[in-house]
Amino acid sequence: MSAVKGLRCRECQREYPQEPIHVCDYCFGPLEVVYDYDLIQRQVSRESIAAGPRSIWRYRPFLPLDGERVVDLGTGFTPLVHAENLGKLLGLDRLYIKNDCVNPTYSFKDRPVAVATSKALEFGFDTLACASTGNLAGSVAAHAAKAGMRAFVFIPDDLEQGKVVGAAVYGPNLVAVRGNYDDVNRLCSEVADKYGWAFVNINVRPYYTEGSKTLGFEVAEQLGWQAPDHLLAPIGSGGLLVKALKGLNELAKVGLIDAPKTRISGAQPAGCSTVVATWKSGGTTIEPVKPHTVAKSLAMGNPADGYYALRAIQETGGDADDANDPEIIEAMQLLAQTEGIFAETAGGVTIAALKKLAARGVFRRDEVVVALITGNGLKTQEALTGHLAPAIPVTASLRAFEAALAELPERRPGATAPREERQWPASASNSPTLQTSSRSR
Repeated sequence: MSAVKGLRCRECQREYPQEPIHVCDYCFGPLEVVYDYDLIQRQVSRESIAAGPRSIWRYRPFLPLDGERVVDLGTGFTPLVHAENLGKLLGLDRLYIKNDCVNPTYSFKDRPVAVATSKALEFGFDTLACASTGNLAGSVAAHAAKAGMRAFVFIPDDLEQGKVVGAAVYGPNLVAVRGNYDDVNRLCSEVADKYGWAFVNINVRPYYTEGSKTLGFEVAEQLGWQAPDHLLAPIGSGGLLVKALKGLNELAKVGLIDAPKTRISGAQPAGCSTVVATWKSGGTTIEPVKPHTVAKSLAMGNPADGYYALRAIQETGGDADDANDPEIIEAMQLLAQTEGIFAETAGGVTIAALKKLAARGVFRRDEVVVALITGNGLKTQEALTGHLAPAIPVTASLRAFEAALAELPERRPGATAPREERQWPASASNSPTLQTSSRSR
């Protein structure tokens, strides 16, 4: 039995039935799903959840679905990694990385899209669509393919090639819009009104955002049914940060964990740090900007849930910081070279902010700190061009290898690779390219 009671405006509290709508027609506030938590409490236990699938669907009673069918790519229950090496560098003994790089389309977007697609089928839609900075496009295209739906995904025309390919391979109608994400989003709002398609982050948004709660559920379960002391999330629209906190609070409402005392912090690129700038100034009004950052998945100049993300940071006693492009790129390398996790540019934003917050003494050494890493680095390889050490060129002889070995600089653990090209000794190679023998292939 579904525990969904309907929708409610976050601002004026007016209630609405379950429909593909996302804005209050009285005050224009955003709508959110409302649940019967007494019913959920009767349906779930730690044991029943542990016996469920190793995916987001182990938490199905908390999700806004009435029908039997779900569109399942195996999303969720991703690793929670004790980041001992990175933690040692930052002075944090209990630092954890929630690695959502390994979801089916390699980002956390599979969580909300799985829920939104399933709900769109309930509503009878045959076309799934989105406005996207990249990760969402791939996820919507994949889930539409699995569901047998037609797909339209709208992206900025300067998107990273890895994300373009990662969406196009599933066969959607891929629309490249001249402009930034905010331009794309405005166009999609008009298209949604005229064509009546299921836009996951527009008319189906109240159900879509609920999928992000599962990050909060998983973190608590993987910590032994405890909320972390501190949770750090990247801010694009702001919805991830808000919903991860909602997930922790819902577990407490049904008695699965103690009331969380988690402090929520946010990370944004300096090129569109709308929420962070407002937080640092002590203000409450978020001023839109024109984004300019290497972290294109977070390049939203007017974040839809920015105000609510700011309020979550304020109300939980959290913090926030931003990162410029060089800091983002350095942090991507730092995470890869300490924990073996290759994150996209958004992950670089999170780790760069984590580093700054740790240096400012925001965390105690013994606190449980969880950083959410939301996308795979293979999607944004262009950002690292010219920033990695070149391959070591050698001929197929021990003497040549040892000559090159003698020239290798000392590297400290966690130190990023030098950016300049190395000058290798003439004896190392007769060619600027790496040479290997046929036996090594």
